[in-house]
Amino acid sequence: MSSIAFKSFTGLRRSTTAQSQPNTHLPPRSKPVRFHVTAAKTSPKLTNRNLRVAVIGGGPAGGSAAETLVKGGIETFLIERKLDNCKPCGGAIPLCMVGEFDLPLDIIDRRVTKMKMISPSNIAVDIGQTLKPHEYIGMVRREVLDAYLRERAAENGAQVINGLFLRMDVPRRWDEPYVLHYNEYDGTKGGTGLKKTLEVDAVIGADGANSRVAKSIGAGDYDYAIAFQERIKIPDEKMAYYENLAEMYVGDDVSPDFYGWVFPKCDHVAVGTGTVTHKGDIKKFQLATRNRAKDKILGGKIIRVEAHPIPEHPRPRRLLGRVALVGDAAGYVTKCSGEGIYFAAKSGRICAEAIVEGSERGKKMVEEGDLRKYLEKWDKTYWPTYKVLDVLQKVFYRSNPAREAFVEMCADEYVQKMTFDSYLYKTVAPGNPLEDLKLAVNTIGSLVRANALRREMEKSNV
Repeated sequence: MSSIAFKSFTGLRRSTTAQSQPNTHLPPRSKPVRFHVTAAKTSPKLTNRNLRVAVIGGGPAGGSAAETLVKGGIETFLIERKLDNCKPCGGAIPLCMVGEFDLPLDIIDRRVTKMKMISPSNIAVDIGQTLKPHEYIGMVRREVLDAYLRERAAENGAQVINGLFLRMDVPRRWDEPYVLHYNEYDGTKGGTGLKKTLEVDAVIGADGANSRVAKSIGAGDYDYAIAFQERIKIPDEKMAYYENLAEMYVGDDVSPDFYGWVFPKCDHVAVGTGTVTHKGDIKKFQLATRNRAKDKILGGKIIRVEAHPIPEHPRPRRLLGRVALVGDAAGYVTKCSGEGIYFAAKSGRICAEAIVEGSERGKKMVEEGDLRKYLEKWDKTYWPTYKVLDVLQKVFYRSNPAREAFVEMCADEYVQKMTFDSYLYKTVAPGNPLEDLKLAVNTIGSLVRANALRREMEKSNV
């Protein structure tokens, strides 16, 4: 039965547009077709080939997915539009990511062991005294990290294609391939590229907030923030101040719903901010962030300006048939902290592991049920983290008085320990019941003072 069912599937190929024939007998569809999911154990064996999977997007999510797939016996293609892409990203990664993803230390620009949280009234709180000698937050440049993960996937056998993904033909039958259309940049067609197609069994969409893969499966929209960042080369004596220090600024001036940052890189600092609610004012907020840090970056020269959309919550749909979304394409950026690198890489790996397992290391066809195991594992592991940070942002980023209370809380050593333990190792740190009670009381006290201050400010503005 399986050999008959997959007769048309054994000829999977990558071809140019001139070689491929359009499917003229099928009417066009305006929306993707839903798949009928059956038990994964019924999936037929593949004959004379291994499972073929395309990963669209070459950031941390795509690179990690491609490496996991190819090591698991999957014929893997990774399509990335811009191999030297520099995403506007603070670039902070937790300590656990270095070990989990076997990252070499030479791609980490700085090991941050000190942070300053700076309130709207410029009260600075030093954070980091609870860190152990070996603990730090890694600071990376995305163009370096992303390239490393892609190259490692390629070294293990993944085929990296420098190309622009255009669209995807969704199959009508479960035994038909997905047909990907893309422009490949091989240096022979100038800036337009060569039109090509690729037939695969499954697709992982790791193509960011503006994901075309997501549009292909009707994944729905989500709120997004605009992140704006300037890389600034500052004098050596000022760079010494940021050797192992990062700064975070909060206040209506730098962002009405996020924070501004100064993060150290190899030979410069990244200064940036973001907002969901006031995107049109992003340059005004960026100027305010620079002004808040002006004495420490005085004499600096802007060497790069970057801007990019950042998702604010998961998409309504992250999976359909044999197509799954990961990273920013799925909406995996945390509220409050805006962290996305680790969660992108982790989601790519978990998704790829589900495909490897469901296909028995590339020997069987996969079904939606196999990929759904990725979502089940992801949501079970990380949903509490996203929910807690969502609540924190709503409570403490709503006004300047609330932000003052937030910074005041950050001075507490117990808060710092719990925060860093959870961030560095991506586990919920066990708390001390007595300290938790004290923290609750202090939090309530801070919020009460914040509300009183807000009312006084409102009166003075009348």
